Amino acid sequence: MPVYTYQVVHKDGTEGETFDVVRKMSDPPLKKHPDTGEKVKRIYQPIHIAGITNERHSKQLLTDKNLSKNGFTKYQKNGKGHYERTVGNAGPAELHAD
Repeated sequence: MPVYTYQVVHKDGTEGETFDVVRKMSDPPLKKHPDTGEKVKRIYQPIHIAGITNERHSKQLLTDKNLSKNGFTKYQKNGKGHYERTVGNAGPAELHAD
């Protein structure tokens, strides 16, 4: 079942706390807070499509092979203030803090 986000609307029109409710898609939208009875409005959130932006996908994008293929340069820390180029051909082979 989907999770819906609502926000309390105070009598003076100011916005109050937000809260999430798990409800069926066929249920009518809430008009009052389930616990306090205060007026609420629904807050629309962007949908989450599993698989588009997940941790595995991010790791695949940042592999050395993919970075090199797309023209990026990657430096790996190799001691305090010392970095060595591990991917790509642009830029210096090493970077030093001093």
